[in-house]
Amino acid sequence: MSTPHNAPFSPAFVTTDGAAWLASAEPYPRSTQALWDERPQAPVVLACGSVFDIVSAPAIFGRRMVDQLWEEGPGSGPVAMSRGRMLLFAAPGTAQRLPSLLRWEEFGRAGDVPSLLCHGKGDAVTVPSRSGAAASSGSRWLVAPDTRNPWLPGPEVLLWAAVRAARAAVRISIFPHADQDAKVYDVSRRR
Repeated sequence: MSTPHNAPFSPAFVTTDGAAWLASAEPYPRSTQALWDERPQAPVVLACGSVFDIVSAPAIFGRRMVDQLWEEGPGSGPVAMSRGRMLLFAAPGTAQRLPSLLRWEEFGRAGDVPSLLCHGKGDAVTVPSRSGAAASSGSRWLVAPDTRNPWLPGPEVLLWAAVRAARAAVRISIFPHADQDAKVYDVSRRR
């Protein structure tokens, strides 16, 4: 099992071992590997559920989750950006368990945690090109897989990161802070 990288968002390209790990998600990994070797600039569609699950978060919130994982947690597994969403690679089974943990903790209902899309068994995702070059869709690796056995966070670790990211989110208001000593009158009942 590999140790997470020391710093987030490096390296930006998939190593040979990382490509072998990604290809192992497919029923015919050698065919996937050959296709990717032939066209390293092309993104590829991979099955979720056996080697990894994917938790897809809105870009800004996903960045906050990754920051929490690196600043106060164990680090992240591979992370990609695609179509305005952050794709966090997670341990198999996370896609099934994380939504129920969020409901149980009541974070999904309160709107604190934005919609996290969980892709697991039976789903497939498009991952960025092996070379790390950003495609026209803006798809790129932020933390690329670099070993045959990368560390992957499980549902509890991602729940913790999501809750912390929601709590750390800066609330921006166009209204100034209320003066604590000011008298407030209800004028809604005036005629």
